[in-house]
Amino acid sequence: MNKEKETPMINRRAALLASLAALAAPAGAAAWPERTVKLVVPYPAGGGVDTAARIYAVALSGLLKQQVIVDNRPGAAGAIGAQAVAKSPADGYTVLMASPAEVMVSPIAGQALPYDPQKDLAPVALGGETPLAIVAYPQAAPKGLQDLIARAKAQDLKRSYGTPGNGSSMHFAGEAFKSATGLNWQHVPYKGAAPAVNDVLGGQIECVISGLPPLMQHIKAGKLTALAVTSSRRVASLPDVPSISEFPGLADSRFTNWMGIFVPQGTPQDVIDHLARAVESASADPGVAQRLQDAGWDPTVLRGSAFVNFLNDERARYTAVAKRTGIKVD
Repeated sequence: MNKEKETPMINRRAALLASLAALAAPAGAAAWPERTVKLVVPYPAGGGVDTAARIYAVALSGLLKQQVIVDNRPGAAGAIGAQAVAKSPADGYTVLMASPAEVMVSPIAGQALPYDPQKDLAPVALGGETPLAIVAYPQAAPKGLQDLIARAKAQDLKRSYGTPGNGSSMHFAGEAFKSATGLNWQHVPYKGAAPAVNDVLGGQIECVISGLPPLMQHIKAGKLTALAVTSSRRVASLPDVPSISEFPGLADSRFTNWMGIFVPQGTPQDVIDHLARAVESASADPGVAQRLQDAGWDPTVLRGSAFVNFLNDERARYTAVAKRTGIKVD
C-alpha cells in the first residue's frame, strides 16, 4: 500500500479511536440522552446545511445510542428555526444546526431578530466549512466570470442573483462582489438554497450564489455552469473552476459557508461537552467524513474555545464588510 495515501487514513482512524475514548460521559451527563434528540435545520430539505445535518444525524444516533432526527423549520433567513431552538428548554434535546446567517450575519446586516444569538444560544461545535460558488444556468452563462462582468458593464444590464436568504453569507458575498465590480446586481432572497437552485435550473433567475453541497450534482451533470468559487484557492472537487482570488480586485469577495451546532443558553455544560465530543467523533469516522466531502463540505470540527475564537473572528470580518459595503437586509 502507498504509505503517502495510507497516512491520512491512519491519522483519521487514530483520531476516531481517541475521540471515541473521550466520548465516555462524565457522571453529570450520564443520563443524557434518554430520548430522541431533535436537530433543527432552519432551512428547507435539500440544502447544504440540511444535507450535512442528515449525515450527522445518522452518525450521532449511533454514537449517542438515541435517535437523532432532523426537523426542518425554514423561513426568515433561518430566524424561525433558530428562534424555536433559542426558546426551547435548555436540556440538550433540541439542537440547532446553524449557518452563519441566523447566528451572526443577519444581525450584522441590520435584521431585527426575536432572539439574541449571543445571549440565547450556546455554541457547541463547528461541524464543517464549504466555499460558496457563483453559478448560472448554461443558456445564460457567458464564457466566464470576467465575460459576465464585461458584458454587463458594456450593455449597462441590470442582473439578478439569488441566495438562500437575506443576511446570509451568500448575500454578503454578492454585495461584496457588486461593490468590487460596480455591477448593477439585484439581490433576490429565497427561503433556503433548494428553491434558489430550482429557479436557476429553470432559468427563472440568471445566477445564484450558494454553498457547494446543493450545487455539486447539477454542476457535474452540466445543468449549471460554475463561474467561480469564493475561496482563496480552487477546490479539489471542481479543479477547473477558478477561485475568486484569481480575478483582479476581487480578493475581498472571499467567503465560506459553515455549519455550527448550538443549543439553548443554560444547557448544562456537561451535556454541551458530551454533544461536542460526539460531533467530533462523528466527523473523525472515515465514512462520515467521506460523505461530507462528497457533498462539498470540509468536515473540520472545532469545539470549546477553538469554536468560540472562530466565531469571534468571523463576527469581526463580517462587521468590517458590512461597514464597507453598507449592506442591509432588503
